[in-house]
Amino acid sequence: MKICRIFAGGEIKDPSFIKIGAEDFIICADRGYSHARALGIVPDIIVGDFDSYTDKLPENIEIHRSIPEKDDTDAMLAVKLAIENGAEKIVLYGALGGRFDHTVANIQTLTYIHNQGCEGIIEDYDNIITVQGEGEYCYPVMEGWYFSLFALTDKLHINQLSGVKYPLSDYLLTSGFPLGVSNEITSSEAVLKIKSGLALIVRSKM
Repeated sequence: MKICRIFAGGEIKDPSFIKIGAEDFIICADRGYSHARALGIVPDIIVGDFDSYTDKLPENIEIHRSIPEKDDTDAMLAVKLAIENGAEKIVLYGALGGRFDHTVANIQTLTYIHNQGCEGIIEDYDNIITVQGEGEYCYPVMEGWYFSLFALTDKLHINQLSGVKYPLSDYLLTSGFPLGVSNEITSSEAVLKIKSGLALIVRSKM
């Protein structure tokens, strides 16, 4: 699986969770380059309108410049480049914290990634976030972490959610009520079967 890791311009308070594989493709979105540079990570591409990163850019890295008056966020530009370069899994760092509108935009970007047939993850020290559609999924237990499930679409039909403190069976979640927040995995893994709709899966440290 080709993995692309994208550094966005949000907060990275503790970078110890970041693991970069030797074959991973790295893209920095605007100010996200400052995170990579601080970690000694050399990206393959830097993209953005550079309204938030104003320092000198390296000369030996591919740069994609955009104008501020654009429809895509810098993170979305990076995601589209990742998909163009054959990424099957896209992990975003620096996609939470800071401006709340950017946090919401990045969560919506996960939906875009899912709709393109790729796996998308937002990850920081305290959270792992992804979007899942129809199908069956397994989530290994992570001690000291909550498991939350939200409806992204108006209706999310769950065939089964098992291995958790608050299981569900043939249940219809809606986007207007957060019933699935702060669940806990009580077995070796949780099993989620989605009949229809899109789910936002959030794993957060307790």
